[in-house]
Amino acid sequence: MDISKKIAELKQDPEFADNVGMILIHNGVVRGWSRGTREKVTGIEIKADHAKIEEIRQEHEKHPGIYKIVAHANEGVFKPGDDVLFLIVAGDIRENVKACLSSLLDTVKAQAFTKKEVLA
Repeated sequence: MDISKKIAELKQDPEFADNVGMILIHNGVVRGWSRGTREKVTGIEIKADHAKIEEIRQEHEKHPGIYKIVAHANEGVFKPGDDVLFLIVAGDIRENVKACLSSLLDTVKAQAFTKKEVLA
């Protein structure tokens, strides 16, 4: 997903300027080391439940002050440095947008993502 292009698309919405004062982005990237053990990672297999991600996105879009949310998850086998998860949260004020992105990310990772690391 091209983040700049997606944001430009969001800004084309005639109601954007009246509803958005902040956009936060999460760009999840494959690390070259395991979170738990810090061992070198050569690859990772990701499975995403796209229906669940959409359900979570819709729920979070109802949060106070949130105007639009974009969620895009890649799945398959990836190497360190590859993009795997994009989240864009557009809303009114910092407090609402920060809280929503944090909750959205944690929920998607806990409920809609599985990964298997390939260690060196």
